Amino acid sequence: MERERDVLETEVLIIGAGPAGLACAYHLASAARQAGKEPPAILVIEKGSHPGAHSFSGAVMDPSGIAALMPDFRDQGMPIEAPAGNDSLWYLSASRHTKLPFTPPGMSNHGNYIISLNKFCGWLAEKTEALGVEVYPATGAFELVLEDGKVVGIQTVDNGLDKKGEPKSNYEPGTIIKAAVTVLAEGTHGSLTKQAGQRLKIFDASVNQSYLTGVKEVWEIPAGRLTPGDIIHTFGAPLRSNEYGGGFIYKMSGNLLAIGFAVGLNSPDPTNDPHARFQQFKLHPSIKPFLKDGTMLHYGAKTIPEGGYYAMPRLYDDNLLIIGDSAGFLNSQRLKGIHLAILSGMMAAETIAEALDKTDFSSAVLSGIAKRFESSAARQELYKVRNYHQGFEKGVYAGMFHIPFQFVTGGRGLFDKRHVEPDHAYMKKVGEFFPGGQKPPAMKFDNQLTFDKLTDVYKSGTKHEEDQPSHLVISDYDICNQRCPEEFGNPCQHFCPAHVYEMVDNDDGSPGQHLLLTPSNCVHCKTCDIADPYQIINWVVPESGGGPNYENC
Repeated sequence: MERERDVLETEVLIIGAGPAGLACAYHLASAARQAGKEPPAILVIEKGSHPGAHSFSGAVMDPSGIAALMPDFRDQGMPIEAPAGNDSLWYLSASRHTKLPFTPPGMSNHGNYIISLNKFCGWLAEKTEALGVEVYPATGAFELVLEDGKVVGIQTVDNGLDKKGEPKSNYEPGTIIKAAVTVLAEGTHGSLTKQAGQRLKIFDASVNQSYLTGVKEVWEIPAGRLTPGDIIHTFGAPLRSNEYGGGFIYKMSGNLLAIGFAVGLNSPDPTNDPHARFQQFKLHPSIKPFLKDGTMLHYGAKTIPEGGYYAMPRLYDDNLLIIGDSAGFLNSQRLKGIHLAILSGMMAAETIAEALDKTDFSSAVLSGIAKRFESSAARQELYKVRNYHQGFEKGVYAGMFHIPFQFVTGGRGLFDKRHVEPDHAYMKKVGEFFPGGQKPPAMKFDNQLTFDKLTDVYKSGTKHEEDQPSHLVISDYDICNQRCPEEFGNPCQHFCPAHVYEMVDNDDGSPGQHLLLTPSNCVHCKTCDIADPYQIINWVVPESGGGPNYENC
């Protein structure tokens, strides 16, 4: 049944109040005011309960992006945890670490800042609103609205539906928001960006995107253990040699410590569990002392787009632009994306300003974002590492072999634009990966240094309305309950870092198990949508305001 919906119109609609979306709005409005003009009508909508609630990163920020957007960012009070200080890269064996005698140029953090991304986005939202931009939190964009094959806006999510999709007493149908230009700044693997790929073919000329899932905790540790600004990156244990990823430790202000681990989703292991790998990382003899007598305060998880330059989509279509993590603006060698997200937002703003002047929002004009990108420092940076992640397709040692060749060939290496499979295609079946088809036993947690997923989810501040349709849409439960247990052992219960998926005994006492979903635990990382070997999980936006409420992340 088609529901009657209100229609709201604006000139520029930006989906997502992260670094890219806010930078786009800020730059467009500030440039207009500096030129003595009234800014266009700009609306930023954010699915989180407030700007920054869903913003999550390590995070060590290259300040070049914010300096371009707001040269006096220090005077404007940008929240900084600490300037980057001592910088180390460790190789972890099973029982010890080896500190590399030098930090590779791409991983040097001199001049960078350790920040909390959720604090940064809250601050930038305030600066953006002060310029007259409207920012609507707790407003989830559910789907693109197309007319005659062109994007004309979006529909927000319906609120107040029960689990069966029937209206409750507080039902509010989603609104149609129409705009001359819609900007997708949703973050990694955004649901509307996915729709644009399916309906507008923006990824057709790209190689497959590659992802890691990063998990992180913020701890309070005893004073004096590290100096604010200390940075340690690791590779090696607890990963196998044919897997990709690593750990990090960032000393924040006061007694706060950010510690995390990122794992490639192209692992052949059907029990690949980023959360468990992180807990194992904390138990390493070289890592454990940092956390002794400390207290875990906060938790979060997100996916990271590591495919690089060749995995980026077409950045435009009629009435549409794609920026930030949604478009893959991330340097996988440097582990940096915030500055590139900001720069992408600025390029989008300049393109929109041109389109507004010409009153022409066709691809012919909006393709200006691609021209701006191709002549930008952002493109130069990404092109130099265009094959970096692909070199690690077969694991860390293969990647280390490729790095010198990429360095001397300006990023090309031994191949250029190498095709890789989607991450889920690398997963092996249980019987193929484990001799005898027997999965290893589950990890045990001590709730002092290591924590189960439910405990960590609680520390993420995640909240959803329980009585609503599942935002994890599974197209075929028979595969989950009958085929997947035999073939892959239901990997969703492993790769999800938030205990959303669980296999439980059948209620009627019959043999076997069935999948139990707990969508209210979801931290919106999108791992399931990416890593599911059957590709039958579709992540869509839940009721507005639901999800994590990150602090110091």
